[in-house]
Parts: sequence; C-alpha cells; structure tokens
Amino acid sequence: MPLLRQLWPEKRLDPTTLQTVFARALASETQAYFCATTNAQQLVAFGSLTLKNNLWHEGCLGHIDELVVDSHYRGRGIGTQLLTQLVTFAGQKGCRRVELDSAFHRLEAHEFYKRHGFVDRALLFSRAL
Repeated sequence: MPLLRQLWPEKRLDPTTLQTVFARALASETQAYFCATTNAQQLVAFGSLTLKNNLWHEGCLGHIDELVVDSHYRGRGIGTQLLTQLVTFAGQKGCRRVELDSAFHRLEAHEFYKRHGFVDRALLFSRAL
C-alpha cells in the first residue's frame, strides 16, 4: 500500500479491494508481480506485468501495469533492475513487445522509459464503466 500511495497520491485506495485484485493476479497465468527489497526485507519497489494475446503485434504483448520505486530509494538503479526483470520475463514468455502507459504529468518517468529504449508511439484513451 505505501508504494501504491506513492504511485497514485491522488487516488483513494481501498485495501480490501486491492487485496482481492492482488490475490487474483497471483493466481493468474497471465499476470506477474516483481518486487525489490532491502537486505532487511523492506519492500522498496514493485512492478507488475500482464501478458495478452494481440492481433496487431501478431502474438503476445507484455503490458507493464505498475512500476514504482520508493522515493527514498530512487536514483540507485533499482527501477532499472526491476524494468529489466519485467522485460526479460515478457521475452521468456514469448512476447514480441512490451508496452506501458504513463500519465502526462510524470515527466521524470517518461525520461526514464526513454532512456531504456521505450518510445511514445500512441495515446491511451480510457472510459470508466
């Protein structure tokens, strides 16, 4: 929860609902979670990946749903290591591409992804149901 609060400071988070979603993902064959911890087992980073079949890419696509490093641990290469693990995992699962979306205001994150070979090639459109 503390990491998700850093990722989405404006969002009201419901721990019970998030626990349900988290458990569903752990049981899924198409979702994966990765974490980074200190030697004292303190959680300092979290990333998630969803695998999906995609006609446009003519195969599997990996979508990075979340990637966050605790603000006290940024700038130490942890995000790079976590991103590398997510991309490597997607490749091992046969994905042809890895994508993610990032809010317009997250300029530092955009630069981070660009440094790691990601390009901004589309806009994300969303509609609440």
